Amino acid sequence: MKERKGYPLPLGVSEKEGYINFSMAVESGKECVLKLYKKDAEEPEMEIALPEADAVGEVRFVALPKSKVKGMEYNYEIGGNVFVDPYAKSVVEKDDVHVRGRVMLDKYDWEEDKPLELPYHGVVAYSLHVKGFTKHSSSKVKKKGTFQGVIEKIPYLQELGINQIQCMPIYSFEEAKKYKNYWGYGDAFCFAVKNAYAAGKNAERELKDMVKACHKAGIEVVLNLPFAQKTPKQLIVECLRYYAMEYHVDGFIVNPFTAPMDSISSDPILKKTKILQNKDDFQYVMRRFLKGDEGMIDGVMWWLKQQTSMSGSCNYMTNHTGFTLADLVSYDEKHNEENGENNHDGPDYNCSWNCGVEGPTRKKAIIELRKRQVRNAFFLLLSAQGTPCILAGDEFGNTQKGNNNVYCQDNEISWLNWRGLEKEKELFAYVKALIALRKKYTILHLEKPLLGVDRTSCGVPDVSYHGESAWQAPVGMQSRQLGVYYHNAKEEVSDCFVAYNMYSDAHSFALPTLPKGKKWYRIFTTADAAYDGKESVEKNQKETTVDGRTIVMFVGR
Repeated sequence: MKERKGYPLPLGVSEKEGYINFSMAVESGKECVLKLYKKDAEEPEMEIALPEADAVGEVRFVALPKSKVKGMEYNYEIGGNVFVDPYAKSVVEKDDVHVRGRVMLDKYDWEEDKPLELPYHGVVAYSLHVKGFTKHSSSKVKKKGTFQGVIEKIPYLQELGINQIQCMPIYSFEEAKKYKNYWGYGDAFCFAVKNAYAAGKNAERELKDMVKACHKAGIEVVLNLPFAQKTPKQLIVECLRYYAMEYHVDGFIVNPFTAPMDSISSDPILKKTKILQNKDDFQYVMRRFLKGDEGMIDGVMWWLKQQTSMSGSCNYMTNHTGFTLADLVSYDEKHNEENGENNHDGPDYNCSWNCGVEGPTRKKAIIELRKRQVRNAFFLLLSAQGTPCILAGDEFGNTQKGNNNVYCQDNEISWLNWRGLEKEKELFAYVKALIALRKKYTILHLEKPLLGVDRTSCGVPDVSYHGESAWQAPVGMQSRQLGVYYHNAKEEVSDCFVAYNMYSDAHSFALPTLPKGKKWYRIFTTADAAYDGKESVEKNQKETTVDGRTIVMFVGR
């Protein structure tokens, strides 16, 4: 075979001028042999020595004719041991063990596609597991548990009002361990797409199909790439670049304790790519406020005005770690016995409240309270300035039966049961309406951060806090009520007041005085299970009473 010397970078497999370049970092003093196999062959078709004398630094490389090696499988034998290329763009698996890299350099027609670059303040995100999203028999898709299955659900996402999906790890991780690795955390071949998520034999192409289809529907695709602790920092940056360029991915969720955040934020290729982190701060504060804990007002005021572009994190009430929203209001304690770790795994404190009974119940009062708490949770999430992210299935009451750590449950415990959509039509309609309400009233998701100052010289700050008395925020530890007044003269609806009462009894709120000629209209309340879009003038323009565990929204007209 006619071979060329090749080039040391990029590491892995790349194509240039009709040749395929193989490049691998090899420790000095060790012999290295590139082993090439025909598909599924037991023995190598050819072996090519990569002598250290020809290396650049510690990188060995060789270029081979594309016509001879395209579609072949390959490994490296280094110092007598066989290794899979950590930069492999596609991997071969047998019995869920990665055995070889694969030369996959197919051309793809992106049809003018490019990342959407939606502004942070305009995003409503949705966190899903590619397999678990449609694997359940109730999902009503043809290609269950795959990228194609996600494509089939795009009309559903559009109807709900979602314009960004956040996907749990889609790179090639191994599942067969003591406890099944369903989430995809841990060691992985980060550049290769997981074959199990493909309906056919080309996972790389199917991921691109999914991204392109989402973009056509106005939906961004963000990948959660947690990376194992031992992953080289250089590899992490190169991996993010690769998915941004090769797969047109709109953003990434990374672990700041693993990823080199300074290098990522300063990388010119990633400058317009959304870089997010999972943070529990919003979730912790809002969950405690939701269940009526004391001393949460300061935290609530802070997180209602924080923006994602500033904090580097979306707002979550629930995430894949922890309870679903239905379980958050149904369980005080985790129930992870089926994980096989004697219920010792998963977070012990979830800021949850079962509303009086642990788990399922037939008591109507408790069922109704739980439903209202779910509505309150969605309103807390969607009335905050930061980018909201909904956990897939929360919009129709999906449950994991109290399991708050389903990392090893690749079964019906963790898969979305879409029958819930039929049972909880009212909740779905509520969430859909609430998302539409957020989009309609842009004062709830402004581009610029709120500062609590008068920015338009009208005598009213952009955000202010109120209680029983106007302009006086509740300061007592025991307070569970807060009134928030948003004002922005540049918005179509320039005045908005939200009264949050997380106490069990009704509470009065002073209504701030509006400019002359305007009145407060009550437009939304979590006391109602359904939102009909009707608005009514508030009879008393100076004071209002809000029922226990209820949130009410007013606008000035």
